[in-house]
Amino acid sequence: MKSIQVRINGDLYEREVRESKTLLHFLREDVGLTGTKEGCGAGECGACTIFMNGQTVNSCLVLAVEADGAELQTIEGEAGPNGELSPVQEAFARHHAVQCGFCTPGMVMTVRDLLQRNPRPTREQIIHGIESNFCRCTGYQQIVEAVLDVTGQLSDTEQEGLKYV
Repeated sequence: MKSIQVRINGDLYEREVRESKTLLHFLREDVGLTGTKEGCGAGECGACTIFMNGQTVNSCLVLAVEADGAELQTIEGEAGPNGELSPVQEAFARHHAVQCGFCTPGMVMTVRDLLQRNPRPTREQIIHGIESNFCRCTGYQQIVEAVLDVTGQLSDTEQEGLKYV
């Protein structure tokens, strides 16, 4: 066992953890933040994506002891202080980019990272930017439209179509 201290979504946590425990399981089991999901356990699906010291990581591939002293943000930290959704979360809801919801936390974190690096990505850049996250439900079109919407790039024709959804 090793003692670690991390700041998660602005709050400080200190816990004793097994040296083999992943950051994903630490977040879910030791801290109770269950928004981050385990899809594959091998860093292939993106469901466990979080921010660690400002960079996205697959939390299933990081040991909790490696996060000692780190600043983490999970999907629970994405909403505002009164529970209001972030612009990315609102766009996902507006465009029905959430089906079963399993991939959504990791997808939202990945999109936020993409938009920090490129505030106005093209459709192709969005597709490339989210390729590390798998969604088995939406076919990605609604996710791409949500990102174009949140960046103010959704065409008038596409916006008009939303009125009838």
